Amino acid sequence: MQPAEGGSTPLTEEEEQRARAVLFSDLGNIVAERGWVRFPAYSPEERRRLVDVAHRLSAHWGQQVFIEAEDQCAMKLYLAGYGSQPANPLLP
Repeated sequence: MQPAEGGSTPLTEEEEQRARAVLFSDLGNIVAERGWVRFPAYSPEERRRLVDVAHRLSAHWGQQVFIEAEDQCAMKLYLAGYGSQPANPLLP
């Protein structure tokens, strides 16, 4: 199946699982360290992936990891008390 012009090719199931595992680890480490993280999400698939990661982190830690869209291009995952932090880039 060819993607629509300008679209992306969907990930295979294995690639999707690996992508979510990396996000779970990397974003989870940042949230654990500073209480929040901002991450780019340009497509509905990327947003769904981040929502799943937030839910998995919540289950793993036994505390709610909140997620919200900051704008059309970024999502923020955060712990209670970190929802009003100013937006900063994910990585230095």
